[in-house]
Amino acid sequence: MSKEKLFLDIHVIQNLPPSNINRDDTGSPKTAVYGGVRRARVSSQSWKKAMRDYFKDKADNGYLGVRSKRIVEYVAKKILEIDETLSFEEAEKKSLEAFTSAGFTVTEENKLPTLFFLGDRQASDFARAAVDNVKDAAILHKIIKDNVSIDIALFGRMIADKDLNRVISKENKKSKKIIDNGENEISSISLNENASAQIAHAISTHGVQTEFDYFTALDDLSKDAKPGAAMIDTIEYNSSTLYRYGNVALHEFYHQMKENKEETKKAIILFVEAFLKSLPSGKINSFANQTIPSSVVVSLRKDRPVSLVSAFETPIKTKLSQEGYVNESIEAMFKEYQKIQRFVDKPEISFYLNLSEGHVLEGAKEEINLSDLLNDLGKELDNRL
Repeated sequence: MSKEKLFLDIHVIQNLPPSNINRDDTGSPKTAVYGGVRRARVSSQSWKKAMRDYFKDKADNGYLGVRSKRIVEYVAKKILEIDETLSFEEAEKKSLEAFTSAGFTVTEENKLPTLFFLGDRQASDFARAAVDNVKDAAILHKIIKDNVSIDIALFGRMIADKDLNRVISKENKKSKKIIDNGENEISSISLNENASAQIAHAISTHGVQTEFDYFTALDDLSKDAKPGAAMIDTIEYNSSTLYRYGNVALHEFYHQMKENKEETKKAIILFVEAFLKSLPSGKINSFANQTIPSSVVVSLRKDRPVSLVSAFETPIKTKLSQEGYVNESIEAMFKEYQKIQRFVDKPEISFYLNLSEGHVLEGAKEEINLSDLLNDLGKELDNRL
């Protein structure tokens, strides 16, 4: 792949029936004011978690990461896979020594004070270093930095451990002195990983009002002649037609994948599939809101990523009981796709897929089903990476 930039944009219109898939600290569905109107909202973090769960079901674990405070324990289990003669306590001690040598803060319960994102292959290599009693922080940091998993590459990793950041800072200052002396050329290291993907907060294309479901539950074994409710409660919910948007800086992700075209292509196809098929699971047993997108547009761009959310700054309005929001939302999204080309370059190529007929996106290829869209996208990635 040349040094040219290449971005992937994904635009989705998706309808949700009464549901509460992403709630705030009070249990209410999350909302946002946009265009002066209150909208339903599903946070970026919520949908990224759903996508990571989808990855776990579909991808080889070797390409994925684990985010936890129990990373010492996680690496200890990897150590046992390398040396079965060790007890778990011995393996955990070796893991602890390696993390401490790398500069991590570890609590008395052998946990990290903050969540840490570590790839499966990174964990295996770190375990090997622990078995070999490697104590050099620079070597241990390089292991954590190399062979990044696809979810860490896509969604990023931030180091919040002050002690670890202090060790890394000293390490980089030492490297700077070596460079200044002309003895060697060492670039500064950071265990942070910049995300190559961005996921927007999904918002409804129209205004919403929160509603309340009042419910009761009876005691099946009650002996009262006239049993009343054993439980009374309410659940808040709303229904909405969402606009969802995500993008990937393909040139950055390709670099993170060590310029391996096949791995990059497979990961991006999985990313698109997960974006379209995943669903946050909040209150899903109560509402069974198992919907799929009504419309999808996927574009490859060389200039910059572009959201089409401005199509809905003026909320979609329909005549109650006569029309829904989906068709008008699709039309508004397609019109915005054409309008933004007054400011930005025309996409290299775009594909679209609709559940309903009658919507045509000029300049884009219409797909019959998702398999065809993913197949055509894969061919384009083959040619452009």
